[in-house]
Amino acid sequence: MTAQAAGVFRRTAIERSDQRIAWERTDQAFFAAGACHVLAWVCRNSYPDRRIDIAGVRLAGGWQIFHVYALWDGWAYDHSGWNPEPELLAVNTTFEGRPLESVRIRDSLADFCETHHSRLPHQYWRDPVPRARGYLRQHTPPWV
Repeated sequence: MTAQAAGVFRRTAIERSDQRIAWERTDQAFFAAGACHVLAWVCRNSYPDRRIDIAGVRLAGGWQIFHVYALWDGWAYDHSGWNPEPELLAVNTTFEGRPLESVRIRDSLADFCETHHSRLPHQYWRDPVPRARGYLRQHTPPWV
């Protein structure tokens, strides 16, 4: 799967206000916008034998991270599957029409969610972790 900008799947006002409607989007849309951070942490936790980092995308020089992905040896994993990190950043930069940057996230999932106003898994309409595990299984990691 080719890298796609997360913004392509940005939630509508109703999807932001109604967790059930947000949940009913396709897996790709759900994990592109609204649960990308959950997918990234599930990816890292699913491969304990690999050094997988968590990274985020923000406006260059900005503070707020708007998309999160897992990172291993130059490969980024998000709603688009595994792609070279520069490719992921390029499609997002092009879509947003503004310079973006990637930053490594050292926080725990709970701390990240608190700092960036994101939901923890128990705050979704249903638990997104099993859904993220299933989605992750659909994408072959680059080391296989």
